[in-house]
Amino acid sequence: MSARFGETFSLHWHAPRRATLLAICSLLILGTGPVFGHHVNGLGTTEALSGIDHIGALCVTALHMLLLPVHKFFHVLIVGGVVYALYDRLRAWRSAGISLASLEQRQPSSREVFGRCALHAGVNLARIRVVRDLANPAFTAGLVSPCIYLAEELPRRLTESQLTAVMAHERAHLDRRDPLRLFLLRTLACTLFWIPALRKLADDVADEAEIRADDHAALGQPLVLASAILALASWRTDLPAPQLSVGFQRNDLLERRIRRLAGEDIGIRSHVTRRSILSAAFALSLVWTSGAVVAHPLPAVGHHGTRDLHCDHERESALVHLFCLGSPFVRFGAADCPHGAPRP
Repeated sequence: MSARFGETFSLHWHAPRRATLLAICSLLILGTGPVFGHHVNGLGTTEALSGIDHIGALCVTALHMLLLPVHKFFHVLIVGGVVYALYDRLRAWRSAGISLASLEQRQPSSREVFGRCALHAGVNLARIRVVRDLANPAFTAGLVSPCIYLAEELPRRLTESQLTAVMAHERAHLDRRDPLRLFLLRTLACTLFWIPALRKLADDVADEAEIRADDHAALGQPLVLASAILALASWRTDLPAPQLSVGFQRNDLLERRIRRLAGEDIGIRSHVTRRSILSAAFALSLVWTSGAVVAHPLPAVGHHGTRDLHCDHERESALVHLFCLGSPFVRFGAADCPHGAPRP
């Protein structure tokens, strides 16, 4: 039964999410590169684009003038996003460190119930911390050397087999370094805060981390893990959950996790909508287009030595001169445009 869950999960969840993540990352690489790339000496971007003054009837110089404010605005957005991401992630890292340091924690011995369950779950005791009054009954935290934090009250709420399943779930987070993965993805989402799809994608990956950990812990005994989730569903505490942690108890995923473990082939809802993906693609294509066009060098004067009215973008609106053919405002063809290459 658990094998079938893993296959269904991989088919209906991993492929679309992985494809979405790769597509967005590819757009990021293509989109943000031209914004700053042409400012770096030695890349030869400007020289490579010199001489390409028209694309058909489209005047590249006029397009340059129109997209220059957009290009500068993306400069501000990207730099502001980097500053915001550094501030937000450093604050989260500091808050997590203070929260974890304030916990009364201990490392369990191999003779107590935590040690026995850890042995069966394949978890090193050195990576386990037993804590009193936790906000979440079990969670994994730590970017460099993650540890599993377990509530001291768990043996009174769970059987040993249930506690072993909980530890196996957290071991999956430990092995996959989920706190670090989510931290990096949320750093990217903060950096590009103007693309909401990335924040939604980070939420999807957080949900995926819980489902994959369930699949790992449920091998051979899915109902034991399901009963442990139900037994801890009423866990309540006034203490806030530590930052940068991946918790076992997720009430928003409770029904889906239980139904999957019980054998139902249910669909997985995604936080990423089609509209958010389309808006992200549009924003990133605008970044790329503005960066590539602005990299085109502006000519000082036309090859006639003077500026014709339809290409004098300093005095006339560039929108009027966007096309050098087929416009009622145009008196010359593209070949006669002062921004074009000299005719033989």
